[in-house]
Amino acid sequence: MAEFVLPKGSRPKKGKVWNKTLNENGKRPKGVKEFRIYRYDPEGDGNPRIDSYFVDLAECGPMVLDGLIKIKNEIDPTLTFRRSCREGVCGSCAMNIDGQNTLACTKAIADISGPVKVYPLPHMPVVKDLVPDLKLFYAQYASIMPWLQTRESPPDEEWRQSPDDRALLDGLYECVLCASCSTSCPSYWWNADRYLGPAALLQAYRWIVDSRDDATGERLDVLEDPFRLYRCHTIMNCTASCPKSLNPAEAIGKIKQMMVRRKL
Repeated sequence: MAEFVLPKGSRPKKGKVWNKTLNENGKRPKGVKEFRIYRYDPEGDGNPRIDSYFVDLAECGPMVLDGLIKIKNEIDPTLTFRRSCREGVCGSCAMNIDGQNTLACTKAIADISGPVKVYPLPHMPVVKDLVPDLKLFYAQYASIMPWLQTRESPPDEEWRQSPDDRALLDGLYECVLCASCSTSCPSYWWNADRYLGPAALLQAYRWIVDSRDDATGERLDVLEDPFRLYRCHTIMNCTASCPKSLNPAEAIGKIKQMMVRRKL
């Protein structure tokens, strides 16, 4: 039987409890929510730790990101995480919250029973605290050539597209590259150096089906590889975890169908 052991120094230990406020009965006041947050400092010597913070929801916005910002601003300024738009558009604040990869700015605190457990995206090197290293992820995105490739000279005004052709891009262009899907995929966990992952393949399909693009054959050639595309085993974690309700698994399946059809 296979035995899986965490690398030395990677098992989180119990960390610091911050601002734990109890009432006269020794109980937590109503409306106070506990946040259990993964902390890791690469310049330190110890294991990662899980720190606990207590946030008064009456003085905090409704989303998990609001709680994290309040903690950083008022309790612990050393807490490190990415965020930008706060509207579910930039993808910066992707984290593992309550056991699922999602965006902190669109995940409601009220939807979480018990403590709010916040970890960085799984199976990615951690830069610090909740910040994963996404260099490989972005390099894979760049490898699928995510831009329009045409053989004709650019038109004077714009590349025209019929409503039906434009509709083919729905459910694809909305991807915000948050990496929630790819870091939910077991195939990506074990083969990230060779398998492109759901996010990059969703984006690849977006350009393959774009009626204005003239490089469909070349794009499929790039993906014709035992690992880049075919390491997908349709586990469906990617679709279940997408905070934008997109379906990367379906896009990957359609690329595979195109691969088969062009060989007939």
